[in-house]
Amino acid sequence: MSDKPLMPKATAVWLIDNTSLTFEQIADFCGIHPLEVKGIADEDVAKGIKGIDPIATGQLTHEQIEQAEKDPEVRLKMAPSKYKMPHIKAKKTPRYTPVSKRQDKPDAIYWLLRNHPELTDADLMKLIGTTKATIAKIRDRGHWNSQNIKAVDPVTLGLCTQIELDFIVARAANRKPRQARKAPEGQGLKPVEETTAGMTPPPAEEPES
Repeated sequence: MSDKPLMPKATAVWLIDNTSLTFEQIADFCGIHPLEVKGIADEDVAKGIKGIDPIATGQLTHEQIEQAEKDPEVRLKMAPSKYKMPHIKAKKTPRYTPVSKRQDKPDAIYWLLRNHPELTDADLMKLIGTTKATIAKIRDRGHWNSQNIKAVDPVTLGLCTQIELDFIVARAANRKPRQARKAPEGQGLKPVEETTAGMTPPPAEEPES
């Protein structure tokens, strides 16, 4: 919310006509020069503009005006809004890549697959701005241009910054240990007693005579 009224001159007209505030107080609240306020009062400026009541619009309160009228040193401030606007989260849009660089994406994807196998498809999609289908085709060598694809650093190609690449690689490295600790039930190593239960021990070898 702005700290000045939406229609400063119209607000100044109303304050001049309906209060005993000083020109300086009105100028400070409306964000205009005191001489302009004096011009409005003398009808040299903003002639014909209809005043807007800042109390009716929720920009000031009666108590604020009364206090300021008693003390010329008091400065008016915009009253807090009665209605809180909901925060609208910006919708994420796919990473934009200039047309001139889109042909370089397969080279960058191939480089990442070779040098950073710990990255997931989602990581590559976010970093390069590609699709899961394209990644799969390059990984399986099923891309229509596979013969000409060569591994090239995406930073060199200008598809991402070194900071972005370092960040996503570090995040993947930190993610890997956590996944290892969360091994699915039944896939971890079983105790020796459990794995050897029910097995017949091998016959003892006879000593050589």
